[in-house]
Amino acid sequence: MTIQSDQASKAQKSGSAYYRPELDALRFFAFLCVFSFHRMDYVPTDPVRDRWLYLIGNVGPFGVPVFFLLSAFLITELLLRERDKTGRVHIKAFYLRRILRIWPLYFVAFFGLALLNHFVPGLGTSDPLACVAFTFFAGNWYILHHGWIAGAVDPLWSISVEEQFYIAIPLIAARAGRRMLGLVSALLLAVAYVTILLYALHPTTGDNGEWTNSFLQFQFFAAGTLIALILRGRLVCVPVWMRFAGFVLGFTFWFTALMRFQVKSWEPHPTPMGALAGWLLVLAGSLLFFLSALGTPARLVPRWLAYLGRISYGLYLVHSLVFFLTFNKAVPYLRRSFPGVAMPESVRNLVWTVVVLAVSIGLASLSFHYFERPFLRLKSRFTFVRSREDVAPSV
Repeated sequence: MTIQSDQASKAQKSGSAYYRPELDALRFFAFLCVFSFHRMDYVPTDPVRDRWLYLIGNVGPFGVPVFFLLSAFLITELLLRERDKTGRVHIKAFYLRRILRIWPLYFVAFFGLALLNHFVPGLGTSDPLACVAFTFFAGNWYILHHGWIAGAVDPLWSISVEEQFYIAIPLIAARAGRRMLGLVSALLLAVAYVTILLYALHPTTGDNGEWTNSFLQFQFFAAGTLIALILRGRLVCVPVWMRFAGFVLGFTFWFTALMRFQVKSWEPHPTPMGALAGWLLVLAGSLLFFLSALGTPARLVPRWLAYLGRISYGLYLVHSLVFFLTFNKAVPYLRRSFPGVAMPESVRNLVWTVVVLAVSIGLASLSFHYFERPFLRLKSRFTFVRSREDVAPSV
């Protein structure tokens, strides 16, 4: 394995753009992981009969850490390039970029679901405390203390964690530089594993809230930040077969965390040492996925795959809503309307899962082009190093 700057990266580093299509493809991979987990909320998955679907679904939540790691890497890389190019980090511009990229769709999704909940119960929440928590990006802490709300709105907890992390990162990058970013990241890694140990030493029955605890999840942001600091704009250059092997090993780590150490996103862990080992494997697997993707030649990344990664934010926010409306509303209605039409359960579930994915892609694409794009154009006014939304080709 070699770590070096390729010609495209050199050109980008000397200019005003940084775009890696393989990282968009990785975003879609992370989304599919989450999608496979949320599918089990609506499609019965037997741990014996459907063993591999069950195992894949149960490691699916670990796609969220991949999102976190990837996001932290890109934000850190862009901030450091901005400082190298302009001589400083523009803090106000960073916050404006985050607001314009994240807030519009986030608030439309949350309050739209709250409104729809009056007509279709189970889609959102009418709890004033929940509304306040999600408005101020403390939704993950609300869920930690009060439990999950509804399938369609619950994925928004991760946006709260992201926004909490990004309060401090530009300030550190601007005022203290690389060394302090590294020290803070190392500290967050230590805090994450102290948090894991404390939860394991005080087990509870059922969901203990650990999964939505910011201090647990900050390990993945810390890892992404450290990778950006270590690589310094360079790429991982390895043969394709090694990238494939890295993905296989990444899944091996995730499955080992699940099957050997019983580490799941929502359940207490059996032993303290098992909890520590299991989460280290989750982190290692996430790192392997990222490093196996980074540096993949652009010619090997299909444009449609990169595009699906570009709309992954919309996919993440709408797919649970589509699952709910499809399996809880549309499927029962069609069964009542056409009682004579029958097909094997496995085939029916597969067909409707594909429908959910297709509809989610359609909605996310519409959102990206007709709702998010105007905000992205405005965001570009505050951008010093252009990223994927600004420089990636449209499909």
